[in-house]
Amino acid sequence: MQHETIAMRAIGRVHSPFRSTLGMPIQTVAAGRHQGKIEVFETFAPGLRDVQEFQYLIVLTHLHEAVEKLEVTPFMDTQSHGVFATRAPARPNRIGLSIIELLRLEGRMLHFRGNDMLDGTPVLDIKPYVPRLDVRETGRIGWFAQGLQQLPGKLSDDRMQ
Repeated sequence: MQHETIAMRAIGRVHSPFRSTLGMPIQTVAAGRHQGKIEVFETFAPGLRDVQEFQYLIVLTHLHEAVEKLEVTPFMDTQSHGVFATRAPARPNRIGLSIIELLRLEGRMLHFRGNDMLDGTPVLDIKPYVPRLDVRETGRIGWFAQGLQQLPGKLSDDRMQ
C-alpha cells in the first residue's frame, strides 16, 4: 500500500484578487480584511444547503501552484523544519486548509473574508467550523511559540517556489 494513488475531484474554485503567491497573507487569521469567493460547481450545489447557518467554514484546497518539499523554512521562522511540523504550502499532497468567515451565500457562490488563497485554487471540500468540536487548548505548539509573534502583517515570499 506504499505510495497509493488517490484521485480527488474539485468541487469548486476560488475567486481571489491574489494572482501570485508573492505578498499573499500566509494564514486566514491574518487575512481578515481580504475577501474572496468560492464558486461551487453545479453538480455539488445541493451540498450547500444550510451552509449559510455557519459563521466559519473549513475549506480544503489543492495548492495547485505549490511544489513538493519535505523540509522547509516556514514563513514565520528562520530555521528549517520537516514539512509535517509546519503549515507550509510545499508538501507532498499540496492540500491546503483555510478557516474562512462566511459573509453570504448567493446561489453557488460563497462570499467570504479571511482570504489566503490564490485565484483559481481548486476546492476539494467544505466543512462547517464548530468551536466545540474543532478547538483544542494546548500549551505545546513547537516552534510556533516564537513564530506566531511574526504573524500580524507577515506575507508570503518566494521561499516555497
